[in-house]
Amino acid sequence: MTRTTWLGLILLLSGCGLEQPRFGLDAAVSASVQNLNQTQTERQEQGPSQGTVQTVATSASALPQPRLPGQDGPTSELLEAGDLRLTTRRTERILPDGNRQWSVELHSGTRLLARWMAVSGIAQRQDADRLWSPGNAAPLPAGRYSLGQPEPWGEDLWLDLQPRFETSRSALGIHHCYPGTGCICIPSRAEIDALAAWVRQANLQTLLVVN
Repeated sequence: MTRTTWLGLILLLSGCGLEQPRFGLDAAVSASVQNLNQTQTERQEQGPSQGTVQTVATSASALPQPRLPGQDGPTSELLEAGDLRLTTRRTERILPDGNRQWSVELHSGTRLLARWMAVSGIAQRQDADRLWSPGNAAPLPAGRYSLGQPEPWGEDLWLDLQPRFETSRSALGIHHCYPGTGCICIPSRAEIDALAAWVRQANLQTLLVVN
């Protein structure tokens, strides 16, 4: 049995399979906008509402941000800076389809070099046990992990994660998928390629899941 076949079987059993449902973000956004338009039509004679304020705030937060220097991958100058740290954290932002947004971040000292959008765990299981319930679709447990080098996984990429703490969770990693189950899923192929380039060229070996 090849390593790819073995890995696929383990991941299917643990709830992080290659053929996960892939709900497009565009479809989710379209559905959200349609519902919002309907709500605004129903309330248009009632004056400004909390929903309107929330819409404005959401639109403002969606404005383009300055591009980070390492967002598309490493450069010689950035690699020479050293003191690289790779972390991921669960944010407070809820995506249009109900999934919680995560952020994978690369720092050089205190300088933020790159930030990639991710998800982990399905929307309904964000508060489920993350340490001792394999296959329950909860997010990746907080803690420090050994990070493996990128390797092909079908048409995907797989970066293996080995917890450096006690847990019954296994077959954890980072790969290109959406929505998330127990792994760190990066919906954008371009962004996981950029992350993989950083891991290879900077020989990153550790990931810290902050929360």
